[in-house]
Amino acid sequence: MEQISKKGLIPWMIGYVKDAKAELGKVSWPSKKTTVKYALLVIGVSVALAAFFIGFDWVLALGLESLIALVS
Repeated sequence: MEQISKKGLIPWMIGYVKDAKAELGKVSWPSKKTTVKYALLVIGVSVALAAFFIGFDWVLALGLESLIALVS
């Protein structure tokens, strides 16, 4: 905050945006093909995990129902 009070808010903000833009220019952005590939991988893993947990929940529910039927 000390730098802001010395320069003023507006010049500080302009410098910040300029620095941020310069840093974004240095970033090595992935290609569209790579982005799509990783997005599909994330979606696939998410669907697989969802299916696994649905199956696991179903098995646990069956076991619990069987246990309740056995006790009563």
